[in-house]
Amino acid sequence: MRDPYSILGVQRNADTDEIKSAWRSKAKSSHPDHNQGDPLASTRFAEIGRAYEVLKDPERRKRYDRALEAQQTIMQQRQSAREAAERAKVARAKAEMVMEELARANAKRAQAQAATAGEAAEDMVERIFGAAAGDTSADPKRTAGTGSFSQGATASPEAAGTGEDAAASPGAAEEPQKAQPATEVQPLAVQAVEVIASLMRRIRGIAPPPEKAPDHAVEAKATLEDLLKLSSVTIKLPEDREVRLPLEKGMTDGYVARLKGQGLKVQGMLRGDLLVTVRVEKDSRFKVDGFDLHTVLPVALEDAVLGAEKEIETPEGERTVAIPAWSGSDRAIVLEGLGLHDDDGGRGKLVVELRVLLHEKPDDKITDLMRHMREGLYV
Repeated sequence: MRDPYSILGVQRNADTDEIKSAWRSKAKSSHPDHNQGDPLASTRFAEIGRAYEVLKDPERRKRYDRALEAQQTIMQQRQSAREAAERAKVARAKAEMVMEELARANAKRAQAQAATAGEAAEDMVERIFGAAAGDTSADPKRTAGTGSFSQGATASPEAAGTGEDAAASPGAAEEPQKAQPATEVQPLAVQAVEVIASLMRRIRGIAPPPEKAPDHAVEAKATLEDLLKLSSVTIKLPEDREVRLPLEKGMTDGYVARLKGQGLKVQGMLRGDLLVTVRVEKDSRFKVDGFDLHTVLPVALEDAVLGAEKEIETPEGERTVAIPAWSGSDRAIVLEGLGLHDDDGGRGKLVVELRVLLHEKPDDKITDLMRHMREGLYV
C-alpha cells in the first residue's frame, strides 16, 4: 500500500478532523459515479478508503508511523554503510598505488646500486621520498669515523689533511666505497613497513563496525493467570520466527520489555532489539490497574443498609468479606497482597467495589417505605 498521508494529501502531523475532511473531499471527487469514463476510478476510490481506515484509527496510525520511521532509519543506515564502504575502497586503492610505487622505487634502487655501487641507501631514500625522508644528519652512521657515504670522500678529516698518507695507502680511499653493509638497505624496508601500517590503520579507522538495526516494537498478549504464575508468553514475529518472553515480577499491562538481539535482521547490520509491550487480556472477574486488581461485588439493598458478610472470588480462591452497614455504591473494600507481583517483591491490592442492587421484582413494602421517606411521612 502506498503512503496513506500522500494518498489523502495531508501532513504527517495532521489531526483527526483534517484527515476526515481530506478523505471526504478525495472520496467525493474520485467516486466511480462521478468518474464513469475512468476505468481506474474504483481502484483510486478503494485506495482512498484504505488510507482513511489506517489514519482514522489511532493505534493503526501509530503502528504505521513506527514502521515508516524504522524503514527510513534502515535506509539511512544502509546509505551510511555504502558511503563508508566506498571510502574504504578508495583508501585500499591508494594503498595499492603506494605499494606499486614502492615496488618501482625498489626496482630502480636495485638498478642504481648495480650501476653505482657507491650510492648509499639513505641517499636513495632521499631521492625517492624527498629530503624529509632522507634527512639523516642526526644519524651517527653519517658522522662515524668509518667514513662518509658521499662519493669520492675521504675516510676522516685527518686523512683529508694529509695528501701523502692518502697516496701512500690508496686502499684507504677505496675502503668507504667497498664497505656497503647489508643493513644500509633497512631504511627503505622500514619506511615501506611504516607506510603500509599507517595505511592499514587508516583503512580500519574509515570502515565503521557493523551498525545495529532499529528496534522492533511488538505487543504480547498475556492472561491474568500468566502474570500471577510468572509463566511465559510466545510472540510470533516475521521470518516465521517465535520468541518467548518470560514474565517477571514488576510486569503489568503496558510494561515494555527489551529483548536484546531479537529484533529485525537487516543485511549488513547487527540484529536489533525487540521491544515487547505487555497487554493483559480482558478477564471477566478482575480489571487490572497497575499492580492492583479491581472486582465488583453486587450487594442487595437490605445488606447495604444493615451490613452483611459475603463470599467473593479472589486470585487465591474464595474469601469472606464484611460489608459495613450503610454501605453505598461508592464504598470499596481493600484486600492487601492479592494483586499482581510488583517490582519491590510484594503484591498489589484487590479492590472490591460494592454495587447496591434493587430486587429483581418490585417490592410493595420497600416502595411504600421509600415513598414515605421521600414525602416525609414515617410509619
